[in-house]
Amino acid sequence: MVTRLAALPAALLAALLLTVTACSAPGTGRSGVVVTTNILGDITREIVGDQADVTVLMKPGADPHSFGVSARDAARIENAALLVHNGLGLEEGVARNVEAAAGQGVPTLAVGEEVDPIPYAGGRTAREPDPHFWTDPVRVLKAVDVIADRVVEHVDGVDEGKVRASAAAYRERVEELDAWMRGEFAKIPEGRRNLVTDHHVFGYLAQRYGFEVIGAVIPSGTTLASPSGSDLKSLADAVRGAGVRTVFADSSQPDRLVRVMARETGLDIDVVPLYSESLTAADGGAPTYLRMMRANTEAVTTGLTDQ
Repeated sequence: MVTRLAALPAALLAALLLTVTACSAPGTGRSGVVVTTNILGDITREIVGDQADVTVLMKPGADPHSFGVSARDAARIENAALLVHNGLGLEEGVARNVEAAAGQGVPTLAVGEEVDPIPYAGGRTAREPDPHFWTDPVRVLKAVDVIADRVVEHVDGVDEGKVRASAAAYRERVEELDAWMRGEFAKIPEGRRNLVTDHHVFGYLAQRYGFEVIGAVIPSGTTLASPSGSDLKSLADAVRGAGVRTVFADSSQPDRLVRVMARETGLDIDVVPLYSESLTAADGGAPTYLRMMRANTEAVTTGLTDQ
């Protein structure tokens, strides 16, 4: 074997040795940022700018609890310089991929764990951490900082100054969003600041802006659960007792159960769609995080003021 290698041309021998070395050193050659959800994907792209490729796995309008990845996406995860995911149990369909990547040495960031998570507002998951932190822009400010830090730390070739500048500029826009939301929600009469949703998704928003969560049609933090008949009756009784006339449902999910509960109350209930867990395509009503939050704020303010 030694004689044969010595007989090879120098250039060919060098290429052969380089190939063997690369194959025997897993984890080399990782590049770019891979993000699981499209909400975090939008935020990450604003921070990274043109400094690195950002791949977002979740398609517009998809359900973060149930979306899965292709073999090609799985390979992208394994070769990422940084994997950004929500964590706290949100991405149930890709949790195994995230765990496998972390086991192979891919740097991962569970953003939800870094932004002072709170437990769910109620239902079957009341004692579990709520992953839907993005409904609170103040926590998104924390997310921006931690994402920028990890990008600078793990993604080779980025200009730290540019990443920090992009993060600072985006922070200003999120701060403006928070101030605007406070002003809009202040228009809602005190006795009408009650939230009923299709599943528990607005606990952070309720805590930040002074709403009371009356309940959710699916008494869980995941759309993969389902309510029982007694669950629907209990919620209908609570809605009737609180005098709620507007219920909010995710625009990307069927609202059949919401309407069943509304009929159970015997009241004239409006069902108002919100963009709670997924962005839309570019031509939709919520193509970015900032647009999503503004659309939701307008819908909630109008729905609760006019009921």
